[in-house]
Amino acid sequence: MGGLLRAGDVVALSGALGAGKTQFVKGLAAGLDVPAEEVVSSPTFVLMREHAGRLRLYHLDAYRLHHVDELLALGWEELLDEPGAVVVLEWADRVPNAIPPTAWRIEIEHLSESSRLLTISGPDPEMLAQLADHLPGRSDRVDPAGNAEKPAADG
Repeated sequence: MGGLLRAGDVVALSGALGAGKTQFVKGLAAGLDVPAEEVVSSPTFVLMREHAGRLRLYHLDAYRLHHVDELLALGWEELLDEPGAVVVLEWADRVPNAIPPTAWRIEIEHLSESSRLLTISGPDPEMLAQLADHLPGRSDRVDPAGNAEKPAADG
């Protein structure tokens, strides 16, 4: 997905603790050409991390936030307007009113130790179809409303 994202894109991640949200961001960062030696880790305790790739990646975590005002205090609205950047928010379901309607929404469901189900919705049906094509050999559903459901690769 990181290879398909454009400046201004917002990715809102949801899923239970341990579902793989941070692991997903690691792959997204690789697709954004964040150098492999740059550690991409959970921003749970620092709330935000920044990474430089072909686009700047702002990686935020709302797990410890209790109200949308705390996200706004981190400069959320300014980040959304940052040129040349992609913004990713883990635990987006904790601050649903802060998520722009044009955001990519990804729900990660833990199926087994080595398998996850990704439910993706977003503003661009063409990009959604391209995402589905990047997971060959997996069943998927893409509907005209711009939603896709795909099991992530095992192991």
